[in-house]
Amino acid sequence: MIERVYERAKESKYARAVVVATDDERIASVVKSFGGEYIMTADTHATGTDRLFEVVNARKDMDIIANVQGDEPLIGAESIDAAIEPLLSDPKVELSTIAYPLKDRESILDPQIVKVVLDANGFALYFSRYPIPYYRDFDDSKTGAETPRLGHAGLYVYRRETLARLASLEQTALEKTEKLEQLRALENGIKIKVIVKEHNSPGVDVPADVAKIEALIKSTTVNSYM
Repeated sequence: MIERVYERAKESKYARAVVVATDDERIASVVKSFGGEYIMTADTHATGTDRLFEVVNARKDMDIIANVQGDEPLIGAESIDAAIEPLLSDPKVELSTIAYPLKDRESILDPQIVKVVLDANGFALYFSRYPIPYYRDFDDSKTGAETPRLGHAGLYVYRRETLARLASLEQTALEKTEKLEQLRALENGIKIKVIVKEHNSPGVDVPADVAKIEALIKSTTVNSYM
């Protein structure tokens, strides 16, 4: 899985370097076996943001950093590039991510799938494991146009200075409650641009997901997750 994510990240047209950040010797050994680059980090980091900053602190050549999580084996270069482009085109954008339409009730109600609501300019208002927004006047079992919801994909793109600021901040109350580190940014006034893609790239959140992902990789439908 790590190798697959690594190779897909390398396909990004904007990637100058792809580095695996890990505190696990087993993962480092795997990356070394396929010739990838890795950096061993401390095992005391509370979040991926903090681990990422340790890497960036050691690599002064990194100005815009895409954080592609290693449990996203179906992530495609197109999605990575789409998340990077807002920072290249607008110097005011500090942080960006990807979302996708949720089309079934199971996904909407699944707390492992994070939901996001946006403002009129495509910036995140809030992220939650709860099925937001709540539709008072509609049956929550419906999944059509009357209940549009967006799922959040585990991909972030930061400016170096934004990442440094986030890493310097304490975990916030909402972040701790939802167990979602992106809320640290919102609670501290850092806006997150959200690019909506039609297709999701399902991640491996629990062991049972492995078989599902393997089936998708073997099927012809895998191309729809790029």
